[in-house]
Amino acid sequence: MFPLYDENRPLRRPIVNYFLIAINTVVFFYFYLQGRYRFERAIVSYGMIPLYFLEGVNLHTLITSMFMHGSIEHLLGNMLYLYIFGDNVEDALGHVKYILFYITSGIGASLIHTLSIFLMPPSLQYLSLKIPAVGASGAISGVLGAYMLLYPYARIRTLVFYWYFFVLSIPAYYYIGFWFIYQLMMGVMSLRLPLGVAFWAHIGGFVTGIILVKALRVRPGPKRRIVTRYIVPIE
Repeated sequence: MFPLYDENRPLRRPIVNYFLIAINTVVFFYFYLQGRYRFERAIVSYGMIPLYFLEGVNLHTLITSMFMHGSIEHLLGNMLYLYIFGDNVEDALGHVKYILFYITSGIGASLIHTLSIFLMPPSLQYLSLKIPAVGASGAISGVLGAYMLLYPYARIRTLVFYWYFFVLSIPAYYYIGFWFIYQLMMGVMSLRLPLGVAFWAHIGGFVTGIILVKALRVRPGPKRRIVTRYIVPIE
């Protein structure tokens, strides 16, 4: 399943969400266009390396790592999810609380990712502690958790493949719930296999987002719904 957009447009302009998308994009291409060597050096310098974090070194990377991405595909996938789900969460929280929520979810994701390493066998622990974790997906997972809690019945226009491509309108609780179950399954697998994706960061960010929404007693913001009732086959 591939999300296209939600049928739950906010009335207020999500300026913080737009800023986050812009800064992620600018940061990525700033380093990417300098060549492979400098790009990889930037990943090491600004990514969150669990071993350094545990030693109390380079703690600023808890934040800088959220704005680094390993590839164009990594960036595009994250920004698509942020664009679709972030506007409504910003609408509910307000601009200032939203940026604090986003950063806190990202930090929570890094903490859970680091803790999950100690559930791995020693050989995998040694490797994982030294690999820099980068990407906005931990923070965006917090956004997904908040969205599911605040707008469970909002419809997500989703591209599905079953013999041929078609578009379905799926409730948010189903789409995001399915996404979270997948993260859990892959997270368990990643404790024994080097999958190359920080699934426990996604899980940690998601749970952090839900906890924050509950703690802040956030209610859904005003919205304008787009009503569509058709399925579009794509040849």
